[in-house]
Amino acid sequence: MLRIVDTRTGHLVEIPPVRRHLLSICVHLPVGDAGIGMTDLRALLVGDALARTAELHGLQSRTFLTAPDLPREQAEALDRAMSALGVHPPARVGVHHPNGTLRAAADVHVCAYGTAAQDAVGGVRIDVGEVGPVSREKGVPDRAHLLAPGFLDAVAPEGTDPLAVRLLMLGHAYRTPVTVAGTALEEARRTLGDWRELVADWAQEPSRPIPADVLRHARTVLADDLGVPAVLDALVTLVTRADVPAGAKFETFAFLDRVLGLDLAREVGHQHRAAP
Repeated sequence: MLRIVDTRTGHLVEIPPVRRHLLSICVHLPVGDAGIGMTDLRALLVGDALARTAELHGLQSRTFLTAPDLPREQAEALDRAMSALGVHPPARVGVHHPNGTLRAAADVHVCAYGTAAQDAVGGVRIDVGEVGPVSREKGVPDRAHLLAPGFLDAVAPEGTDPLAVRLLMLGHAYRTPVTVAGTALEEARRTLGDWRELVADWAQEPSRPIPADVLRHARTVLADDLGVPAVLDALVTLVTRADVPAGAKFETFAFLDRVLGLDLAREVGHQHRAAP
């Protein structure tokens, strides 16, 4: 059973609302003159994490996107941005009506910061926190500049994997604001690199079952209001646990990456020194 807090009531609500095996998710990006930026990509990322969580719990999911009617060049740029951040493409894309409202039926409406309340009709509404104020420390673009050429290089400078941006955002509860700043992004980049090297090392050891306590905790926090930050904290702890063999650590990281979408097994098969 999955539950998530409905912004409108503040209560945990079971999703899907009836006993069926398909969860429908609608991600709403607001209509406005500011353009589409990191705040909107974060909403898409939250929708992606929710869909992955549903599938981890044995549900099917269907995600669709409603957004302003973008010019072809900007729509293609948005597609590239989603791909770079590991967001599965929506099954269907809808366009807001001219009056700024959308009558879309869904179990969960994931609304980017600034989305009008009337855009979500029925179902559960969750509001995603703003990305900002944006740091100019390393040229991170604001909403207006996201779809400008080369924006991914600005978000993840000097060859930084864009999935480090995904990790940074997943490390915060979806409803709280987050800043994509140079220092935080560098820490996420180092963590992602370290985890990939460890996973590659652990892959050389015999496979072992995922520790029952870790699996139970991960399923519980994900099922209750999409607690991805708690899953990341559990992985940080798991790295240092002497009672868990390397093969079990590998299986745990690989399994939970189905939700995290960080490509943690990228380095498996490359030459690495075996973990002690």
